[in-house]
Amino acid sequence: EAIVLPPWVALAIRPRPGVWQYSKVNVHTFVVEDLTVSKYLHFKEQLVDGSANGNFVLELDFEPFNASFPRPTLSNSIGNGAEFLNRHFSATLFHDDNENMHPLLEFLKLHCLPRHRMPNLNMMMLNDKIQNLNALRHALRKAEEYLDTLPSETLYAEFEHEFREIGLEPGWGDTAEHVLEMIRILSDLLEAPNAYNLEKFLGRVPMVFNVVILSPHGYFAQDNVLGYPDTGGQVVYILDQVRALENEMIQRIKQQGLDITPRILIITRLLPDAVGTTCSERVEKVHGTEYSDILRVPFRTENGIVRQWISRFEVWPYLETYTEDVANEITKEMRCKPDLIIGNYSDGNIVASLLAHKLGVTQCTIAHALEKTKYPNSDLYWKELEDKYHFSCQFTADLIAMNHTDFIITSTFQEIAGRYTYIHTYIHTY
Repeated sequence: EAIVLPPWVALAIRPRPGVWQYSKVNVHTFVVEDLTVSKYLHFKEQLVDGSANGNFVLELDFEPFNASFPRPTLSNSIGNGAEFLNRHFSATLFHDDNENMHPLLEFLKLHCLPRHRMPNLNMMMLNDKIQNLNALRHALRKAEEYLDTLPSETLYAEFEHEFREIGLEPGWGDTAEHVLEMIRILSDLLEAPNAYNLEKFLGRVPMVFNVVILSPHGYFAQDNVLGYPDTGGQVVYILDQVRALENEMIQRIKQQGLDITPRILIITRLLPDAVGTTCSERVEKVHGTEYSDILRVPFRTENGIVRQWISRFEVWPYLETYTEDVANEITKEMRCKPDLIIGNYSDGNIVASLLAHKLGVTQCTIAHALEKTKYPNSDLYWKELEDKYHFSCQFTADLIAMNHTDFIITSTFQEIAGRYTYIHTYIHTY
């Protein structure tokens, strides 16, 4: 990309996916200056506002976890965020046996909290007999010795009492074989941390039982809606996702040795006047599932419920009130906070951010499409499209949601960074 403001030409050069270089050249003197990202963007904005005064520009600084946390710099790190985090965390755990291992113990103790949605289970993983790392190591050794004496197919219920006596609660596995695998992974992790064992262990820890998926705009239903305004692939994607997710949750919960019923809610907008569809029904069971439902919440103003369909470009004034209403409806349906909130598209993602912040819940973001990439230079000339598309709201919502979220899901590496010959959605936008 080249920005021409005589006598300067600023250049954004992308030698390979995920790597950018910024500089500007004086065409009269051939002086070359390297630029930071912020200076390049400020230079670019002068094409529109013509002002070189940057003293009063709003600056938002989204840091990754904390100021000292490293940022990935290699192209092959793109799309492998979990692997990068596991390498960093395992290296941190390795530095000091006791002090740096303490967060891992605290993480496991979080699962000891009472779970009001599980009347048959008050604690998971650890109980109050384990208060420090030495006690945890001792319990793991005793558990391993005991499990070595049992047939591999022995059900957890048959040795649950013995485990509770040494400080271990359900959640380690459904059979002696699976529990022993989990015990040994954690023992190895405490002995010599590495990214592989950390990922394997965290992947088996029971954490997600109740999921909320947000997709407010359009006509979200299972029949007779495809082809309606703002209604298409995203609806199909989410319904397929929910069926697969429920099956995965059921399987994992069983393998963890827990008797817990999962719950998934798809939150969308209720449309009272949607004749010929189920979009006017508050709750709709998702076909092919046992524990998943569509929960519809209407938009409302001071004058009452908004009955008519609204374009996805016009929803912004309603979303903050909608978030409050959704929070109340989730509490009624689940009788607890969700463990994970998944946003879809710009409106769903900003509502997910507001909900995650309000409830203190992990947030996942799925963009599907970022409008900024569909309209060339729309980030620069957004005012020309404001009356029709309200991009000032949408781009701001995307910026907040993408930086507030805990993790982002994409389908491919190319969706994030493109190829050597073209730029794609995320890198082009943010």
